[in-house]
Amino acid sequence: MEPMLLRPVGKDYLWGGSRLKNEYYKDCPQKPLAETWECSVHPDGPSKIANGGEKGKTLAAVLHELPEYLGTKASGELRGELPILVKFIDAEKDLSVQVHPSDEYAREHEHQNGKTEMWYVLDAKPGATLVCGFAHDVTPEILRTAVETGTLGKHLQKVSVCSGDIFYIPAGTIHAIGKGILIAEIQESSNVTYRVYDYDRVDKNGQKRPLHFDKAVQVLNMKAGADVRQRPRKVDYYYGCAREILCRSKYFETERVRVNLGFSFTVMFTSFQVLLCINGGGGITSEGKHKPLRFKKGDCIFLPAGLGRCHVLGKCEMLKIRC
Repeated sequence: MEPMLLRPVGKDYLWGGSRLKNEYYKDCPQKPLAETWECSVHPDGPSKIANGGEKGKTLAAVLHELPEYLGTKASGELRGELPILVKFIDAEKDLSVQVHPSDEYAREHEHQNGKTEMWYVLDAKPGATLVCGFAHDVTPEILRTAVETGTLGKHLQKVSVCSGDIFYIPAGTIHAIGKGILIAEIQESSNVTYRVYDYDRVDKNGQKRPLHFDKAVQVLNMKAGADVRQRPRKVDYYYGCAREILCRSKYFETERVRVNLGFSFTVMFTSFQVLLCINGGGGITSEGKHKPLRFKKGDCIFLPAGLGRCHVLGKCEMLKIRC
């Protein structure tokens, strides 16, 4: 058992850019490169192991063979099912206005999980905004007219963003990442998206991407959106690092760790953990392993449940995720 460096899968959605290649060192062939699925067992984009005895295997295959690596809290309904998916997203252009269904709806109608997610803003150009919820209560009739007339924007809650902002997007929330925003996303393991509006854009074949209005109105929360203003977060300072909880939900817990010298923690049998390096670099060792696994900005590492005491050396900033 050892830390596993993951190799991502890229996605070339029409709104993507080049920052993931240029700034996060992603060696993916897609152009544009809109997303990299860093830690994933989803069949639409399974990540692979890049080091050690499992090198070359998909993470899905390893977890199917060794489901105990998930931990007692995250075993899932299916053998070897990782309950989360971790991504980088580069929005050079606006994403579609969209919604994700709940677990109940998605499992009945799409035969996979629903999708609740959180966003950590890595960078945002001046004036960048995103959509999170409605500005006021709406109805299906109001929405249909707005989509048909191109006036949906007046019903949406738009929020200015900057680096370090956190957004929690429960299933059923209308949302859209705006152009000029680079984020890390932690979500349920799902690829179900219902587009409500896509600005009448066409793809590389000259075709408009399909909308899913009828399904969307079945899962949308049509009440005015919650207050998403940023609030102060408690930061705990230790010798060599600082830690703060960014998000706790029934699906995942995300913590930001800033390492100046070193950072020690324990991976218990209850849950796997994932480290996503968002700045800097260093190395990680685990119990019984004296040679560190080196990592840099953009790298993602899967830590099997029960790995034990781990130690990170270097100067870096990372998101630490667990169930």
